[in-house]
Amino acid sequence: MKPAAVLESALYVTDLDATEAFYGEVLGMERIARAEGRHVFFRCGEGVVLLFNAWATRQPPAADARLPVPPHGAVGQGHLCFAASAAEIDAWKSRLEAAGVDIEADFEWPKGGRSIYIRDPSGNSLEFAEPRIWGL
Repeated sequence: MKPAAVLESALYVTDLDATEAFYGEVLGMERIARAEGRHVFFRCGEGVVLLFNAWATRQPPAADARLPVPPHGAVGQGHLCFAASAAEIDAWKSRLEAAGVDIEADFEWPKGGRSIYIRDPSGNSLEFAEPRIWGL
């Protein structure tokens, strides 16, 4: 038995308002949940991107919490990669540059496939890559 897919991925952020604007407006993702001061969640294809205030998620849930999610969190810059075709990467690059987002790197992988890298408002590394970089 093995996992079938990644359902959700989490990044930890410092400014939920800036994060929500970036992922919602610049990346065009659909917001599906928000808890003031704690998190904002976005749909991404068949998965979900969870964006947490790192400090808030380190707090244990109250004894009577409706959803007793254990504490979690990370320090420093995380990474997330979005799948995109070659044509979509060109379109993303144009869209991101038009929105004033710096392209940190743009290159072809030695075994094939292209990636571009940007940063979100909290410094997390975001990548748009052709799935063939992983043989997919």
